[in-house]
Amino acid sequence: MGAVAETEADYLAGLNPAQRQAAAFGARNSDGRFDSGPLLVIAGAGTGKTMTLAHRVAHLVIQGVSPERILLLTFTRRAAQTMTRRVESIIRQIQKTNANDGNTRPMLTWSGTFHSVANRLLRHYAHNLCLDPGFSVLDRGDSADVMDVVRHELNLSKKARRFPKKDTCLAIYSRCVNARQPLTDVLNGTFPWCQDWEQELRELFRAYVERKQQSNALDYDDLLLYWSHLVAEPDIATEIGSWFDHVLVDEYQDTNLLQADILNAIKPEGRGLTVVGDDAQSIYSFRAAEVENILGFADQYMPSATVISLEENYRSTQPILDSANCLISESERQYRKNLFSAKKNGARPQYVTVEDGEAEAEFVVHGILANREQDMLLKNQAVLFRGAHHSDRLELELVRRNIPYVKYGGLKFLEAGHVKDMLSILKWAENPRNQVAAFRVLKLLPGMGPVNASRCFDHHAMADFRFTSLQYFAPPAGAREDWPGFCELMQQLSSAALDDSGWQVQIGAARKWYQPQLERLYDGLETREADLEQLEQISGRYATRERFLTELTLDPPAAGGDLAGDPLLDEDYLILSTVHSAKGQEWDAVYLLNFSDGNFPSEFATGKAELIEEERRLLYVAMTRAKQSLHLIAPLKYHVTQQRRDGDKHVYGARSRFMTDRLMRTMQASFHGRSEATSVRLVPGSGKQLDVAGRLREMW
Repeated sequence: MGAVAETEADYLAGLNPAQRQAAAFGARNSDGRFDSGPLLVIAGAGTGKTMTLAHRVAHLVIQGVSPERILLLTFTRRAAQTMTRRVESIIRQIQKTNANDGNTRPMLTWSGTFHSVANRLLRHYAHNLCLDPGFSVLDRGDSADVMDVVRHELNLSKKARRFPKKDTCLAIYSRCVNARQPLTDVLNGTFPWCQDWEQELRELFRAYVERKQQSNALDYDDLLLYWSHLVAEPDIATEIGSWFDHVLVDEYQDTNLLQADILNAIKPEGRGLTVVGDDAQSIYSFRAAEVENILGFADQYMPSATVISLEENYRSTQPILDSANCLISESERQYRKNLFSAKKNGARPQYVTVEDGEAEAEFVVHGILANREQDMLLKNQAVLFRGAHHSDRLELELVRRNIPYVKYGGLKFLEAGHVKDMLSILKWAENPRNQVAAFRVLKLLPGMGPVNASRCFDHHAMADFRFTSLQYFAPPAGAREDWPGFCELMQQLSSAALDDSGWQVQIGAARKWYQPQLERLYDGLETREADLEQLEQISGRYATRERFLTELTLDPPAAGGDLAGDPLLDEDYLILSTVHSAKGQEWDAVYLLNFSDGNFPSEFATGKAELIEEERRLLYVAMTRAKQSLHLIAPLKYHVTQQRRDGDKHVYGARSRFMTDRLMRTMQASFHGRSEATSVRLVPGSGKQLDVAGRLREMW
């Protein structure tokens, strides 16, 4: 027993007391199994959340919990992979020091995003859900395309008054599903400009659901919706819950009501449930994330719930944390915490007032280059902003100064046209009923427009969706030369003789056929071919084609070709990012643009108290990304181009309501004007002095 305790002490030795308490929480029950009640870990920014959660999972395994009976839910595939690697590393370390245990522990078999776990469960319970287990998963782009097709078929695009576009329609639909709100409430609260179209939207959404069902396809929202309906049946919920002794959830503050209900269904008493998150970093309400999930966790599972707070920050200096603590302490509803750091020294954060956008860009570039001269790499510095367009003027200055940069918050890998083309070929082969994939693939061929693509798909459907039927379809003249090779490819990819072993060769066959179309349809071939090569390499990680397509759709990786400019041509580059995209990241130096009322908080949030509080949390996230230096920059005026005015076209910036006197005392204020090179030159006067002050006094 003493040897075991010593081993445990070794692998938990690197944790601070709060982290250790969270990692080792629980005890053996009367059956000898390691058990625990509901646990909430409030992990402040930079407090080692990932390390703590990984050690908790490893501790469970070391205490005898089977890895197959642990469910780990994250919000990105990368987070799940990182967590799994850390767990395995900790366990290997223990096995080296414990001579009595020479067995190799299996990796976590139930680790992934909510959507990827839902995908596995729905295929397992497809019969119960009246689903075909071979269903396709639509990404957001494909879902919007299906919505648009139905929108046109219902003649909603030809209304005399402007009807919402496909992306807006999909956002409304998704909000209803994930927030569990009636359409009327969603329109009133979030999309008031669409209220007059409520009846038409109901008709559209009904047709959208029917079209997906006809195509044997589910979108992102369906994965959670079907899962919630599955566990709404008590016997099935009990069965799924019995598979897992422990359920651990990362970033719990980002869960929506649907996800919280699913967790409550499979672990109604919270036994073995551990959730980790930070209410102060809940910033995704526009995705239907519900901060009340984490704020109400203790009440939901009282009196057995335990709350442990992690407050020791390993990222930032204490002066930066003092400002961040001051900001968030003014929030009314929260788990109170006070972040502290061993890095006591450091400069206070700067509150910098500048004349306008040009002065702001000049100040930022000057600071970035000065840091670089002090051996701080560009990639260790970041410029953050509330909206993507806020960096426009800065980007012009960076180009003028020949400073390479990357901008985050833009295209994802799967949104690139050439990648969607390649995946659509595989998706159609995987699910012959997938009309969205079929239309995209058919329209790659010359002369094959929407009308001919529709005619071909109808022909395909009449033949019971057998790909052998394509050779009997008469394509338009422009596609005739490529048609035989295309028919041969689709038959090869869909052949029942193909098994899952070595399925990756299919991508090579598809690339060979697609190459002429790529050269005809796109420019920038070198970057696009590199992306397709990366896609082929990624495929090697997956045992089956279905797994590859589904996982890639649910959580796509980023690609260099999607980044702004050509940063990879240079060994170093500056980071530009929206605050939302910066969550989870850290840099030595951080500059926050446009820190004024209307930007922080956003003018669109000023009507509701809960939205103002989310804007406060968003600012808190921005501030806690900084490790050594932080600058909040507030222009006195903004130039505007959309307003017709005589003279100088600008509006004045107001001090952010978040910059209270109390917060100001934790920072250092300064003013930066434009340099002489960009300012108006004043011609010296005659030297005469005017006592204007005296004249003004005499007026009264």
